[in-house]
Amino acid sequence: MKLIDQHFEVINSPSYSEALSVITDAASTCYKSRPKNKERFVSGLIKSGHTSTIEHMSLTFRLVTDRAVTHELVRHRIASYSQESQRYCAYRDDVTFIIPHWVDLKRAEGFRWSYAMQEAEFSYKKLLSLGVRPEDARAVLPNSCATEIVCTFNFRSLINFFVLRTARAAHPDIRRFARELLTWCQDKYPAFFGHIDPSKGDKGH
Repeated sequence: MKLIDQHFEVINSPSYSEALSVITDAASTCYKSRPKNKERFVSGLIKSGHTSTIEHMSLTFRLVTDRAVTHELVRHRIASYSQESQRYCAYRDDVTFIIPHWVDLKRAEGFRWSYAMQEAEFSYKKLLSLGVRPEDARAVLPNSCATEIVCTFNFRSLINFFVLRTARAAHPDIRRFARELLTWCQDKYPAFFGHIDPSKGDKGH
């Protein structure tokens, strides 16, 4: 059994200057204008709600998390996903589990969770040894089972994702990821994502 924390990596992203240029050029087609300050122009587009124009840029990232998080993630429909398949991928060695936000492995509840993961792994491998196919043996694996998913969001969909998943009502594990990715995006693309304030979500946004 292997226990890890969820994590992500960005695997394809446009440069800030490219994103500003492409979106400014696309939106300028609507207005027949040639703005000099691209950052101010893009910020104005978002503030005015003319966000269909920022769909011309996208970000691709790889997320390693548990299957409970990906069940929520894929509900964001305007995105593209490629996820590790439990049906076709057999775990012959260690089964990897994501440590949930509430688990402290030094406490009683952490021990109970860890024991449950060990039991799930044992049952899964036993079923495989009995000739049960991976697509059927996976039935004993819990939501904490690790999975890898590659996601591509256009910038408009990414804003929607951040607003919903950094809010207090979001599950803590997907909220933690959303806030980490938002911090990365705000540093990389301030004109596009700088207006999003995660703290508003804590006030019932």
